[in-house]
Amino acid sequence: MLNKELLCEVLGVAMSSGGDFAEVYGEHTRSNSIAFVDGKIDEISDNVISGVGVRVFLGERTVYASTSDISREGLLACARSAADALGEGSAPISICLNRREVIDIHPVRINPITTQLPTRIDILKSACFAARERSDLISQVSGRLMSVEHEILVANTEGLLVGDTHTRTRIAVSAVASENGENQSGSASPGRGMGLEMFEFISPEETGKKAAEQAIVNLRADYCKAGQMTVAIENGFGGVIFHEACGHSLEATQVGVGMSEMCGKLGQKIANEKVTAIDDGTIAGAWGSVNIDDEGNPTQRNVLIENGVLKGYMIDRLGSRRMGMPMTGNSRRQNYAFEPTSRMTNTFIDNGPDKNEDIIASIEYGLYAKQMGGGSVNPLTGAFNFAVTEGYMVRNGKICEPVRGASLIGTGSKILQDIDMVGQNLATGQGMCGSSSGSIPTDVGQPLIRVKKITVGGR
Repeated sequence: MLNKELLCEVLGVAMSSGGDFAEVYGEHTRSNSIAFVDGKIDEISDNVISGVGVRVFLGERTVYASTSDISREGLLACARSAADALGEGSAPISICLNRREVIDIHPVRINPITTQLPTRIDILKSACFAARERSDLISQVSGRLMSVEHEILVANTEGLLVGDTHTRTRIAVSAVASENGENQSGSASPGRGMGLEMFEFISPEETGKKAAEQAIVNLRADYCKAGQMTVAIENGFGGVIFHEACGHSLEATQVGVGMSEMCGKLGQKIANEKVTAIDDGTIAGAWGSVNIDDEGNPTQRNVLIENGVLKGYMIDRLGSRRMGMPMTGNSRRQNYAFEPTSRMTNTFIDNGPDKNEDIIASIEYGLYAKQMGGGSVNPLTGAFNFAVTEGYMVRNGKICEPVRGASLIGTGSKILQDIDMVGQNLATGQGMCGSSSGSIPTDVGQPLIRVKKITVGGR
């Protein structure tokens, strides 16, 4: 992408005003997307992003500049603007870069970017037609097949020179069910950090049917009654609650500046002893996995909570300086225009000791949240509000009628303590997480869990 001599020159200019560390991040990303609406292809798009970011440190102060001009003159101008913004003086520096090889934990067999367009269209059509054919109640279906090939290069004044290429594929189907003038929707959107080989074990047809079935369930459902009750949250995307309500509070972005409810709690019991939570960027082929983070560090398996005890945070380079703790391979960004910061990869509550059937059987009256949607959280207080996109009432240990319009309201610290049963069917769901360094792919996950009491919003 960029030759070693030019990188050394750019780093030298970046350090020319007295910084103590500098980094160059180069990116070349190709992506494509196919949209299918109401029985026909609606849009086909191909995009390329290419550019470089230069970051300079002086203690805990950072300056970041980026450019899409990757000529020598453009790169040196970008580095000079970062150095000038630091404006602390001058210091000579000698830089010697040593390339480090990367072990690829998720090699791609079927490149989705270069695969013939008709093949990709057929995959999307099969998912959308399966949704449409699920029931006469399905009035509208839309779908999208998305692929990304993300090539990066990182060089810094510690001598690191490393590059990597990461590929992602995702299919998303949305269905609308209609009856007597009322419409309700359902969706499914699996993705992986791999090529089109993903569809050897993820069925496009089953993805479409799942979206349609959720829409039909919601069409026939009554509104959920509000109140405090016991809630069982299903596996997969149910893990979005831990991701949002607790995961962000464990990122150095918040912890390093004292803006997290989890500050200063290492070694303390913050959750029920059945809760073990992990962030693991090394899972082969997972949606949130990468070989190296966006500062060039290998990703790793980080135990955040073990048997209820806080064991660690997710830490980038700036967070490491602020907290005096080692980096954990969690530095991420949307693209070269964003300065990186600490972010999650694949974050989940691990399997626990309880049988799934016992969790449902233990609930006299409550809610079974089969599928969770989006929500919001305040990392400082941990207060959250999340939508339940498919839910059912539970009575006397049995899953009963479907309900709609439910939401879960609480705080991260409280829900961690109130998870009193953890099942054994760990699965993950895929999402895009937004924060100060942009939107990035992350996996959320958990087995079926029980929250002994939580506020359920409804009617």
